[in-house]
Amino acid sequence: MPRKAQTESVSDLNAAPGGAAAVDRALTLLSAFRAGDDALTLAQLAQRTQLYKSTVLRLLASLEHARFIRRQGDGRYALGAEIARLHGLYAASFSLDQVVPPVLRDLVGATGESAAYHVRQDHGERHVRLCLYRVDSPHMVRDHVRAGDLLPVDRGAGARILIAFGPRAEWPAGAGEQAFYEAIVKQGYCAAVGDRTAELGGISAPVFHADGRLAGAVTLTMPAHRYDDAFIAPVRAAAAKLDGTV
Repeated sequence: MPRKAQTESVSDLNAAPGGAAAVDRALTLLSAFRAGDDALTLAQLAQRTQLYKSTVLRLLASLEHARFIRRQGDGRYALGAEIARLHGLYAASFSLDQVVPPVLRDLVGATGESAAYHVRQDHGERHVRLCLYRVDSPHMVRDHVRAGDLLPVDRGAGARILIAFGPRAEWPAGAGEQAFYEAIVKQGYCAAVGDRTAELGGISAPVFHADGRLAGAVTLTMPAHRYDDAFIAPVRAAAAKLDGTV
């Protein structure tokens, strides 16, 4: 009878509801590879997944057969050619147009306010904040920013997020400003009224690439009199939906 692990494996802790345990474990092995890893030993894979080495070996045999994993001459394991093939297919078919606007539309449907996706663009020694996507509120009274507009880089909830989660070396030097951005990072969002324009309120949350780098910011804007803290949760949920997909 198999021994029961004293510590739950990563796949057990993140099991797919109604899924297959063996598949969860195999995918956990692939996810064990991190930025900078060229290859991993059996011991490293077992440690990162909290699976028995015997279990890891069986899973590796299947993954190697399917070319998701390749065993090197030194006995370590690296990602295989099938990963590269699938990445090529994904990159060829991927478009932000298919990913971001639906999330923004859902956010507008949940809140009734305008939603946008902002990114930072570097231009030599300066950078700008670009409204890459925008879905308008159904209300007649709203701000009228459009996709493609350039916005202030140092004011507004979206700008604050791009600063707070961007290069820390570029934070304003003052102690008060440092503490302000520290608080944004700690809470994971920025909510402000009258920051960019006196009559507007905004709530913004960061979106990250799969490797943890900042990708952009999901931002909800509304007239100041319609601002509501209840909008914070749906904004953060919308940003979380885009994490790792952009």
